[in-house]
Amino acid sequence: MENQEKYLYGASVQGIQSFIFQTNKLKEIAGASELVEEICTSKFAQEVYSSPEITYESAKERLRGDENAITFAAGTIKYIFDSESDCQKVVLNFPKVISEFAPGITISQAVVKYNDNNFATAVNLLENKLRTQRNKPMRSATLGMIGIRQSRQTGLPVVLKKIINNKEEYFDAGTRAKLYEDPSGERKRTTVNLSKEAFGVSKIDDNKIAYNIEDITDKNDWIAIIHADGNGLGQIVQKIGTKPEQFKEFSQNLDKATTNAAVAAFNTVKQKFKNKKIIPIRPVVLGGDDLTVICRADLALKYTKTFIKEFENQTQEKLGKIITDNKVFKEKEGKAIDKLTACAGIAYIKSSFPFYYGYELAEALCSRAKKDAKDNENIKAGIELPQSCLMFHKVQDNFTENYDEISKRELQPQADISFEFGPYYLTKKEKRWTIEYLMEKAEQLNGKEGNSVKSHLRNWMGLLYYNKEMATQKLERLKSMTSMKKYVNDVTKGEERDGVTHYPVYDILAINTINTQQTKEVKS
Repeated sequence: MENQEKYLYGASVQGIQSFIFQTNKLKEIAGASELVEEICTSKFAQEVYSSPEITYESAKERLRGDENAITFAAGTIKYIFDSESDCQKVVLNFPKVISEFAPGITISQAVVKYNDNNFATAVNLLENKLRTQRNKPMRSATLGMIGIRQSRQTGLPVVLKKIINNKEEYFDAGTRAKLYEDPSGERKRTTVNLSKEAFGVSKIDDNKIAYNIEDITDKNDWIAIIHADGNGLGQIVQKIGTKPEQFKEFSQNLDKATTNAAVAAFNTVKQKFKNKKIIPIRPVVLGGDDLTVICRADLALKYTKTFIKEFENQTQEKLGKIITDNKVFKEKEGKAIDKLTACAGIAYIKSSFPFYYGYELAEALCSRAKKDAKDNENIKAGIELPQSCLMFHKVQDNFTENYDEISKRELQPQADISFEFGPYYLTKKEKRWTIEYLMEKAEQLNGKEGNSVKSHLRNWMGLLYYNKEMATQKLERLKSMTSMKKYVNDVTKGEERDGVTHYPVYDILAINTINTQQTKEVKS
């Protein structure tokens, strides 16, 4: 029946990253990310269809085939109810179900009544209501009374005690859920769903999944936290939000495009660990236009480059027609934009470094890359998309703050000199290096002559902090004595931006060290 009143329901998981990275144990991080995925699929489907036996896999298939299911990934749910009573039932029950299933998670909910003629208005109103709900503090369901034993890790009430390696371990309700432990202490199941999707396999041996951070490291202790995010999504949603069928198609195809890009990235680097017992990559968030991954540090740059490249290809293939048919972007010289691009941040940290700070840094670097990529009048006018690019930083100390402070303290030896050279772009851009060119320059430092040049470049960088004249003399001496004179010229040329000269040497040395440094025995 046309113009029948319907109910657009929306739910959003609050504080996903703080919930996932609350701990520094990889097993709990992976479990937390799986819980978020299940909230948006199996737990929601069980409520909507009143069928508690629905599994994660069957839920995804059923929701994909349900014309009323718009979005159900990455902590976001949008569903159309034809019946007010059915909608009310979910609104009343779903938060309680989730608080019991994943203690520590908070769900924001909102509902907008609409008819077929004003779906776009309903979507915008729903988003506004969800933002309002997120700003309302919720009473924690995990707080306990004074005198109750508390977890040493989280400070929350203990609900489970286990003997591990002849030692008593105490777990709060949230941690127990992340570990998929039932009250008897028996493993309910393994957390492999995200890994199967990110690796593009239907089955995977549980023994090959990384459950401890030591499973990811190899010849050194460096790991990488990667966070990638699409560009131009907001403009598309504004244009295609007029019809629920189109909105659903877009949301599901975007999810497929992101997953396919992650699979392509995995396939690009898997030769580097084909003889290893455990896969050194652990997906944390995969859905919508978002990707968060923890991986072995030497894999990160190639993995991320492939992901953002394939994200462009996949969105062009799966979303191109929707984008052009709806004239989302203005045409330039008769050519329409028919894809999305992506930016990424990579935080290189030691395996003992707090994951939460690592993720915060990766997210800040991604935002930094986006800001640089959007600094263009054509982009602001909607006739160009920001180019895909990435930023990275190798954490050198334990003192953490926002990236601006890190850059000022670690990467600016003088007011007019900076070692912050990125972002690095997927394709050529004026006054910027491509990711491929950076990788080539880092690799060229391998070998006897390269090792010698590395040492001299480090000395030159050190001199820039307190004596530029001595640094200049050191550089000229290096050029006169090395067979890699052209290389030295290339990496010490520098680019002037807003009165500051930016050099790529710091980044080149960081990548080379991460890729080649050996501080421990290589694992099989």
